Amino acid sequence: MNTSIVLDAVLKHAPLSRAGISERTGLNKATVSSLVLDLIDAHLVYEIGPGESSGGRKPVMLLFNEKAGYAVGIDLGVNYIRGILTDLAGGVIADAHIELGRANQELPLEQLTGCIDGLIKQAPDSPYGIVGIGVGVPGIVDDQGVILFAPNMRLKQVALKQMLESRYSLSVTIDNEANAGAQGEQTYGAGRGIRNQIYVSVGIGIGTGIILNKELFKGASGFSGELGHLSIQYDGKPCSCGNQGCWELYASENALLEQASSLGYASLGQLLKAAEQGDERVRQLFSDIGSYMGVGIANIVNVFNPDVVIVGNRMSSAATWIGPAMREAVAARSLPYHRAQLSILFAELQEQSAVRGAAYYAISDFFAKVRSV
Repeated sequence: MNTSIVLDAVLKHAPLSRAGISERTGLNKATVSSLVLDLIDAHLVYEIGPGESSGGRKPVMLLFNEKAGYAVGIDLGVNYIRGILTDLAGGVIADAHIELGRANQELPLEQLTGCIDGLIKQAPDSPYGIVGIGVGVPGIVDDQGVILFAPNMRLKQVALKQMLESRYSLSVTIDNEANAGAQGEQTYGAGRGIRNQIYVSVGIGIGTGIILNKELFKGASGFSGELGHLSIQYDGKPCSCGNQGCWELYASENALLEQASSLGYASLGQLLKAAEQGDERVRQLFSDIGSYMGVGIANIVNVFNPDVVIVGNRMSSAATWIGPAMREAVAARSLPYHRAQLSILFAELQEQSAVRGAAYYAISDFFAKVRSV
């Protein structure tokens, strides 16, 4: 436990001296010195030379060695795979992106493992090598890393964690993509330091990651956050989840593309370009989608009363075109007391929220093991 306390102090407050660690943790200086030597021997901490003196001998300052190992993060989307290689501080070393096409309706295992293989090959030499793999997926995942149900990919009971651990002999963490996105924004993006926040992932479908009191809320069975399947129209369109009138049928990238086909556009990229070039039909289409996004967000605001709602994933790239109508709908439909201190933001990490969060899961799992030794 004391080793964990010292490591946490260096992670949070470096550069830090041994005396500084003792002051912050309450551990005596002899214990701190011994534990620091252990962490140096473990390649997790290193000395960088003297710091400022407060009257006596200059203290030797310590830093966390973020290059001691590397993690792979994967965002497995319905129509894409995004991957990154990070150091142990979450800094991005390499990235990869694969477009899968809209018709993908099965687990793209070959493309997934190809992406992971390519990232692993780019990892520099380090004492711990690849410490783990984190994966965000667009569906319901249990605590064993089994994809129980991913309606937009028509996946059920897929033991993805077991598949990847068998192939790579590494620790693998699987979670819902929106949860990973919420974690990414809280750790590295727009949600840093914010106590209550809801991350809304708007891609082919819609998912949400709920952070309350700075902790990811997963519900009694671990499956909370499927707010894309809120019913916003009683007798609306049938959804692949089995419900009718789900929010994601009206406010997602898929909803956008269905309507855009009549205008001759087939991809989000084409629509963004057309909007930038002044196509008023496309701008109106984005505005309509933004209004529907605002309807769902208003429900979220009324239920959770968060400090902030963060909109991320692919549709965040259309912030200019969807933002005004979205905010107008939230203002019209949410309770005034609930929105009085509300901020609605677009993801600081843009399309990388989930993949950064997935890598964070792998890093956190590694630190948990280090602390338990």
